[in-house]
Order: sequence, then C-alpha cells, then structure tokens
Amino acid sequence: MGFRWKIEKEQTPEKYKSYMFIANHTSMADIMLMLVAIKNPFVFVGKKELANIPLFGFFYKRTCILVDRTSEKSRKAVFLRAQRRLQSGLSICIFPEGGVPEEHIELDDFKDGAFRLAINHHIPIVPITFADNKKRFSYIFFSGSPGIMRVKIHKFLPTESLNVTDTKALNSEARNIILNQLMVLKK
Repeated sequence: MGFRWKIEKEQTPEKYKSYMFIANHTSMADIMLMLVAIKNPFVFVGKKELANIPLFGFFYKRTCILVDRTSEKSRKAVFLRAQRRLQSGLSICIFPEGGVPEEHIELDDFKDGAFRLAINHHIPIVPITFADNKKRFSYIFFSGSPGIMRVKIHKFLPTESLNVTDTKALNSEARNIILNQLMVLKK
C-alpha cells in the first residue's frame, strides 16, 4: 500500500504499567497504526456493530471490550470489563470521538467515558495524534495515497489527584492537545 510511519514521542510508556491511550479517529488504518505505535499490551474499547463484519468481526469481538452505545447497561458494563483488564496489567485504548467524524470535521467532540475510566483507576491519559491517516487511507472509497503516516505520542496527563468532577476539564485538555497538533501540522 506504500505506507511508512514516523513516530515522535514526548514521553514513552513504561513496561508493565497501565495507561489510557486515546487518539483521533480518522481512518481504517488507525487501529493498525495504534498497534505499531504502542508496545504496551492493551485492549481496545469499541462499538459492538463492528463485530458483524465478516472475518474482522471474529477477531474483533475476541480482542476488544465491546460497547453498545445505545444501551446504558452496556456502557456501564464496559467499566467492569475494563477494570478486570487493568487489574491484569493491560492498558486500554479508546477513540473518544465515539466513531469516525464526517470528512470535513478535523476533530469531533470527545465522549467522557475514557476520562472517567482513567480517573476512576488513576491511570495516566496518553494523548496520541494521527496526523495523516485521513489523507492516506480514508473511509471514502478510492481515496488516499501512499506516504508517511505521522504519529505523535504526547506528554501523559496524570489522573492521580483528580476525581469524577474533573472529567470535563480532562476531556477538554486532552482534546485540545490533539487538535492543536492537527492544526500545527495542517499549516
């Protein structure tokens, strides 16, 4: 396909420590690039509907924490399943936009789930920016081009001293870090 990646790290995740990895979601390549960029073992939290995709769905539902976003019960169950994974030493990866935004939207609003989970478990948030995925391998058929896919792993956002009332502020801080990076790279 002609893709190469370039990974810049402001901070490197430590082995055997749990994190909440979050990134902008723009492409079919996001999941694969996350697996390349992050060496710590982690599990994705993803929407249940993707489990219906032939072949992909078979592996997806065995390796991800699935959430039915229309069900409050399912959303609450994610916290319990994530807690078990965190206690076993894994990290969690969530694309907090809750899906891929429209092509003209640079970065959609973030849902609060990843931030509440990180605060509740006192694990650092690791903001990650995928700068070129939309350009390289978009959700629009017959679009894209070969080239470099840049990844920036930003400084971690600590959560030890935070409580649930800090969720919105943490959400906003993480979103601004990723959005500012996208704007800088767009110039």
